[in-house]
Amino acid sequence: MTTTQPIPAHDLPAPSQAGAIRESVSRAYADAVTRGSSCCGTQTACGPTAEKAESIGYSAAELASVPSEATGTTFGCGNPTALTEIAPGDVVLDLGSGAGLDLILAARRVGPTGRVIGVDMTDEMIERARKNVAAAGLSNVEIRKGIIEELPVETGSVDWIISNCVLNLSPEKPRVFAEVARVLKPGGRMLVSDIVAEEMPDWAKQSISLYVSCLSGAIAEADYLGGLRAAGLADVEVRDRFVYDAESLLGFAADAEDELMKLFAEMGLPQTRETALALARQLEGKIASVRVFGRKPLAS
Repeated sequence: MTTTQPIPAHDLPAPSQAGAIRESVSRAYADAVTRGSSCCGTQTACGPTAEKAESIGYSAAELASVPSEATGTTFGCGNPTALTEIAPGDVVLDLGSGAGLDLILAARRVGPTGRVIGVDMTDEMIERARKNVAAAGLSNVEIRKGIIEELPVETGSVDWIISNCVLNLSPEKPRVFAEVARVLKPGGRMLVSDIVAEEMPDWAKQSISLYVSCLSGAIAEADYLGGLRAAGLADVEVRDRFVYDAESLLGFAADAEDELMKLFAEMGLPQTRETALALARQLEGKIASVRVFGRKPLAS
């Protein structure tokens, strides 16, 4: 991981800073998929195991139907394909498609007449996803390299957008919301799983490790929903919510322990798990995994 540095989690950063944040996120996830651990922490529902995948909403039947490499390297916080109305023939776009678990599940929903597109910025993730899709025997999936703030996808071409714990990692969320609205067809829908956070303290914003762990880049739920509405989506709502306790929050940062200890030292605090737990209690009840729905209005 990179050294601790200030991150203005809720402000739109300068382009150069946004690029640096994206580079740090990409490096962290490339390392995570290579060593088989999670940027969201190995002790949480974001952890990279089939058991953790089942705990965040994937059914045993779904997981049994995909290659083990796809379930063993999932870094999400929910199952965005659950409870959706994805139908045969639909075009589905997965933002930050990672190792391909949701690509595979969506591809089986849309069938041979449909199409699934994954967009990811990390070469290692793209390579892993392509291997997993090939192992699943699917020919209706395409994985493109790109950033979610500037999607390599045609305007008005997508029926559904899904994403799993990715939008919180963007340093330019208004751009992402605008891209969601741009690429959806009139009447197209999105259902994404993500992390939202209320009143993040300054110490939590000061670690890039907590940023790539899906914490300090998260914005308030009201801002998230408001951003989607401002981009032009309608019927925006939270359909599911899970609020994290202190012990669960410690899991988010499990793989960033060294960086956290450096942060504690800079803050003049004991470099212990007790310190981490005390700080996690400051965040208890303020961070949640949510499933967010929105719809692009029909053309008038």
